[in-house]
Amino acid sequence: MAKRSYPLSKVYGLLEPGPVVMVTTALKGEANIMTLSWHTMMEFEPPIVGCVISNRNHTFNILKATKECVINIPTVELAEKVVGVGNSSGRKIDKFTIFGLTQAPASRIKAPLIAECYANLECRVIDARMVAKYNFFILEVLKAWINPAKKDPRTIHHRGRGTFMVAGEALTVPSRMK
Repeated sequence: MAKRSYPLSKVYGLLEPGPVVMVTTALKGEANIMTLSWHTMMEFEPPIVGCVISNRNHTFNILKATKECVINIPTVELAEKVVGVGNSSGRKIDKFTIFGLTQAPASRIKAPLIAECYANLECRVIDARMVAKYNFFILEVLKAWINPAKKDPRTIHHRGRGTFMVAGEALTVPSRMK
């Protein structure tokens, strides 16, 4: 099979690591939401997540100041709201109100959960050494929540330039010899 060159500007769509998430933060009683897809698992237990948040985003400054956030995992039913949140700035609007999302209290941090999301991960920044150079925060998940009513949640995955893929069929392949 002959391969052809692929534009470097499109590599992102090949490697996108996981579901699009919505990160919530709060500072001085005001909550914010941003859409994020640049994240990666770094450790199993305790769960450690790395994420890149642009220093141009309102969330960057809040996370840097408070050192805590919630990673909210939406399903395909929230796709339009996820995109709307991602295309607007929390400096200018209250995204919870504008997009009809419900704040729910977290148990370990001040940032709120998004009630409509399938899962919510309360996180604290444990390493900020790569923030200045790469905008890369390392978070420890302190508490995790899921909606047990959603048996097979269909998450969305960003492929770039307004294109998404929906998680679909589950495949089980034995990974360890018995």
